[in-house]
Amino acid sequence: MTSILVLIFAASLDYLIGDPETWLHPVQVIGWLISYLTKFFLKISGDRPAIQRLLGSILGVIIIFGSGIISWSLIETATSIHLLLGITLQIILLASCFALKSLRAACDNVVQPLIIGNISQARSNLSKYVGRDTDNLSESEILRAVLETVTENATDGVMAPLFYAIIGSFVPFIGPVPFAVAYKASSTLDSMVGYREAPYTHIGWFSARLEDYLTWIPCRLTVITLALISRKPQRVWQICCQDAVKDPSPNSGWSECAYAAILGVQMGGTNWYRGVAKHKPLLGKSIYPITADSLAQALQITRFCFLLWLGGGTSLLFLALSK
Repeated sequence: MTSILVLIFAASLDYLIGDPETWLHPVQVIGWLISYLTKFFLKISGDRPAIQRLLGSILGVIIIFGSGIISWSLIETATSIHLLLGITLQIILLASCFALKSLRAACDNVVQPLIIGNISQARSNLSKYVGRDTDNLSESEILRAVLETVTENATDGVMAPLFYAIIGSFVPFIGPVPFAVAYKASSTLDSMVGYREAPYTHIGWFSARLEDYLTWIPCRLTVITLALISRKPQRVWQICCQDAVKDPSPNSGWSECAYAAILGVQMGGTNWYRGVAKHKPLLGKSIYPITADSLAQALQITRFCFLLWLGGGTSLLFLALSK
């Protein structure tokens, strides 16, 4: 029953409070360790690709397994002091793995300046959340960038951590938190070193591949859930099969395309990174323009999908525990 309480209260904590800016976030600590080890491994590997790939694998194992083991150890220590302390720590750690509140806050932070006509402020705020150049983006391009960020992170920032938390809840003596934290560590690794550009080309290959594999199942389950929510599953799946497969990422394209199909908008196109143009495949059909309402609908759909999984997962847990 503890895992059920942790899942429900962690989801509620994320929805109501999110990640307070003044609090130390577990991902920050993971990020510091990734940064330190990456610099150290790059230094000792020199320009030898094979050594960098080997050290990149070691980096991934240390960060992912280490994050899971440390979170489990902290919970066990807190529980040995007092059961309530252990449960509270689990709730806080698991809530930090979810990003529903953070996505809403990021969306509002960009959209609100647009509503009052302050496009320069919207561009500046958007630069905090995306890697693309934002200085010359039009209003429609800003809205597309926000929607792409929201819909991509709906999988790896919301649904996938919940998926692994539910899986971990069924594993004796482990629980939901270590699995979710380990996945979050993998996602953080991918975002920091999972690039094809130097200096991460070789040292980041393992992290990028592993994150793709870990996200593959929750991403497809998310797309299926979204398609069912939309009440037009065949159309959503058909558009995803046509367009998402063109995206070089095995997961983000599917996630974005599912939302594009449901909302009747089109994502993808040309983005600029440090002055270099990169073209992403077009996802979905441009039936409607992307607006602030599109973003609100995307967030609402994500919340509904999250609640369905949360309800289904806790119900299965309850049935398993009742036997």
